[in-house]
Amino acid sequence: MPNHANRKRRTTSRAGRARARPGSIETLNALIEEATVDAYGDEQQIGGFHSCLEERLEVPFATVVLGIPVQVTGIDYDEAGLLVATCIRGKLVQRISLLELPLPEPPPPGHEWIAAYRHWSRGRG
Repeated sequence: MPNHANRKRRTTSRAGRARARPGSIETLNALIEEATVDAYGDEQQIGGFHSCLEERLEVPFATVVLGIPVQVTGIDYDEAGLLVATCIRGKLVQRISLLELPLPEPPPPGHEWIAAYRHWSRGRG
């Protein structure tokens, strides 16, 4: 009988398999599918991304916006219903579109959900 104890466990979910190849189109498409499953129309799909980002993007994280260091403290909606990052520096608060938010190096855990949202957004228009 073969010894299976030392074998690496293989992930069987599509999103789990895709996460093994970060940054690939397959990964982005799997994340998009996960975020938008059972969502109809842009509003519900954006809501799916918001939920995934809330659960999986580690905040706060530091980044630089227009040469100024800021802390990204969360993800929210703007007036148009699109996703924005809440950026804070001291007492100043600015919301920056996730489509425009520069990510630090190394990016925060969960950053692949921002990449998936950006990829999905490009395909909508």
